[in-house]
Amino acid sequence: MITIKPFVFNSFMVNTYLLFDETREAIIVDAACSDTREEEYFENFLDSNSLKLVRNINTHCHIDHILGNAFIEDRFGIRPEYHPASESFLIRAKDIGASYGFTVSRIPEPGSLLQDGDKVTWGKSELKVLYTPGHADGSICLYSEAQGFVVTGDLLFRDSIGRTDFPTGDFDLLMESLHTKLFILPYDTVVYPGHGPETTIGYELMNNPFIR
Repeated sequence: MITIKPFVFNSFMVNTYLLFDETREAIIVDAACSDTREEEYFENFLDSNSLKLVRNINTHCHIDHILGNAFIEDRFGIRPEYHPASESFLIRAKDIGASYGFTVSRIPEPGSLLQDGDKVTWGKSELKVLYTPGHADGSICLYSEAQGFVVTGDLLFRDSIGRTDFPTGDFDLLMESLHTKLFILPYDTVVYPGHGPETTIGYELMNNPFIR
């Protein structure tokens, strides 16, 4: 059974998720730790729970969601994994990071590129990759049918949706992603977003003011 431990990292308050199961293997989703204090907090949690980190997944490659990728590679030898359409955001990541006051030492090469329908596996667990552009090219969600949850990055939040005014953002495409990939999931599916509190698919269908 998958256990989900959320961390809130950097000044953009990104939800970084650590997912692990009874084998003690773990994956990190959106490694957003941006300074030594956050890195030590994350590593101490791994150590105190005897967890072995084996994969690093990015839901998309906006700067606030990838700040910890170099740390994860340096400390654990694990390269990030993301959808190939995300790579365009990495070309200027250092400059973009600097504009927000972040020092981006380097951009690791990908460990692998993820496609729609791929399975992210570790220990005894797996998640299905859902390609969900609209907030940004390369955006993916990670769905566990067995446990009824989905990690949505910046596609869907409680009572809100992802911004579409950044490069490659597209409101109509975001709506298509929501309706064809997320809103077909069971109503009680728990949503773990990239920022803010968790919610459910059913709650958002009934209450989210941006849903049409």
